[in-house]
Amino acid sequence: MTDTRKAPTRSPDPIIQPRLGVVGWLRWMWRQLTSMRTALMLLMLLAVAAVPGSIWPQRSVDPPRVNQFVRDNPTLGEWLDRFGFFDVYSSPWFAAIYLLLMISLIGCIVPRAGVHWRAMRAQPPRAPRNLTRLESHATTELAADPEVVLEAARTALGRRRLRLRRVEDGREHEVAAEGGYLRETGNLVFHISLLAVIVSVAVGHLWGWRAEVIISEGETFISQAGRYDTLQTGPWVDESSIDPFSLHLDRLDVEFETDAGGAQFGAPRLFEATVTTTDEPGAPEEQQVLGVNNPLHFGGTSVFLLGNGYATVTSVTDGDGNPLGTFTTPFLPQDDNYYSTGAIKVPAAEPQLGFYGAFLPTLRFDETAGPVSDFPGLVDPGLVLGLFEGTLFPGGRPQSVYTLDTAEMEQIRTSDGTTSGLLLRPGESTELPGDRGTLVFEDVVRWGGLVVRHDPGRIPVLISSIVLLGGLVTMLTVKRRRVFVRVTDPGEAGAEPGARHTGLMVAGLTKGTDPNLQGYLDALVEDISAAVATKDSE
Repeated sequence: MTDTRKAPTRSPDPIIQPRLGVVGWLRWMWRQLTSMRTALMLLMLLAVAAVPGSIWPQRSVDPPRVNQFVRDNPTLGEWLDRFGFFDVYSSPWFAAIYLLLMISLIGCIVPRAGVHWRAMRAQPPRAPRNLTRLESHATTELAADPEVVLEAARTALGRRRLRLRRVEDGREHEVAAEGGYLRETGNLVFHISLLAVIVSVAVGHLWGWRAEVIISEGETFISQAGRYDTLQTGPWVDESSIDPFSLHLDRLDVEFETDAGGAQFGAPRLFEATVTTTDEPGAPEEQQVLGVNNPLHFGGTSVFLLGNGYATVTSVTDGDGNPLGTFTTPFLPQDDNYYSTGAIKVPAAEPQLGFYGAFLPTLRFDETAGPVSDFPGLVDPGLVLGLFEGTLFPGGRPQSVYTLDTAEMEQIRTSDGTTSGLLLRPGESTELPGDRGTLVFEDVVRWGGLVVRHDPGRIPVLISSIVLLGGLVTMLTVKRRRVFVRVTDPGEAGAEPGARHTGLMVAGLTKGTDPNLQGYLDALVEDISAAVATKDSE
């Protein structure tokens, strides 16, 4: 009886994967970081990380708003502050994404630049054996010697700025050429410019600053950190390095359309300031004109005129006739007719006084809307105010120059119990209720809103953006092509003996998609045929 049992088979040896080791893992992480996919993900992540900066107030832009948000939302505000959501653009996690994106771009650019440099110095590849297998090709027959056809082909390819491969033994009847290296050059320029834009924006954020100040006619402003109404500085800005220029507002000229029958009635027609400036203390004075599209420059700092309005000049005395101060108070326009709101604050009074209301350059009382302004120019100006008494700055918190914090103030009422309302014209005065003193409306002047900006990355960003656009256009328009030309000698099979006859075949390859490649080859064949015909006629 035959034993049908099978002998036990020996199990194969287990496959042991090689260990990467520390160097292998580092190489793998570097390749992942410098891949194009990671760069795109980091770019998208950077955009997402910037979203909280537009949702929650930022401490560098508006610190009082941040403090108010934390007071109103103590639990949420504490956690948001702990994770840096009130300082998004200077937070460690935002900086980490920014830095990783820069490293990823550098790691992507450097190897590609080396590959592109070697490709530009290398010869075009040889022509494949069977040109008809290429997707785009064209053939024709020419009544000329092969040498004449080859010379015409080299000339036509050279005119198209294609690099030719040197003639090799055994391949005398073919020409290989390649062109379109500018496509990859444009690609590299695009990525380098993108990196330059990112670096320039970072430089502008770290060492740049932006400030705002309101200055009335006749006032002088000296550029110092403590003199600005608002100042936003980058994390690495030294406030003592701010350019110390001075600016005196001699006159602010504003004109409006006065044609009452036109659609543009009240529209601004002129808005410019005449100023006297000095670049630094002790420097000679210079009178200049500051306009909306005509900023002033002091070294690397630019001054822009962006807003205007009216400021009232008022003086206040107490009940005994003692002066409490003269105040030039800016009022903020609320509409196109410059209905403006503002607050006159008298901290020297005891208790402190605050006037809040509106200035109207062309006053008219409407039955339903109350006091309104019919025209932005000074036709019939009036000042309408309410009087408050108490603590002007509760808790020592800063507040806008245009607003009055009435949390610890009480509105003054007249003897009959109604709230006090004051109406003054320029040159008029009024007695305050309860023998609190006198308010005098002395004059009206204009104020200009200045934005002062220092951005060391502004010019590099502009240049990099222009170069980036040029690289992108080049990358999208230039085609990378390889063109091969081969001629058939009369002595080869299929040709009539002694005939002055040459077959021509042209084929091409492209990197990526190129729907115009076949038309390009057909035009090349026509150029070669025309050159051969011209040579024969000579």
